[in-house]
Amino acid sequence: MKLSRILKTVLLIDFINGLIIAIKESFKSKKTLNYPFEKGKISPRFRGEHALRRYPNGEERCIACKLCEAVCPAQAITIESTEREDGSRKTTRYDIDMLKCIYCGLCEESCPVDAIVQGPNFEFSTETREELYYNKEKLLDNGDRWESLLAANIKADNPYR
Repeated sequence: MKLSRILKTVLLIDFINGLIIAIKESFKSKKTLNYPFEKGKISPRFRGEHALRRYPNGEERCIACKLCEAVCPAQAITIESTEREDGSRKTTRYDIDMLKCIYCGLCEESCPVDAIVQGPNFEFSTETREELYYNKEKLLDNGDRWESLLAANIKADNPYR
């Protein structure tokens, strides 16, 4: 008899404590975001849509070393190149099949000149599969669009490389 009364008292105290916590939380600011209109902060190491970068003078950074193509576990990257008059290589074709890509970041890590990077965009859904086959022009366009943010992300990540 006495044990049930103690148990009821403990349960009542627990209930009151839970009620107090619920009331406190209802007056605090909300933790959720109104997603399409508000977006959270993205880490500098975030791996989103791919981009090819250029040097400040407008020349493409890619030297056609094909390290990214070799290291890609999904074999999503295809590179073709030609030799320039000065003996250096230049890419004529740089394709990424985003349907195969597993966003591992190995292409980005293997690039000696930071030519291929994964940008901040994670909203790149399409209506057809063909739109997810990225060619050199699309990748360079992405790089031109996000260059200031990409450079800042690379600079922020440098101490950890």
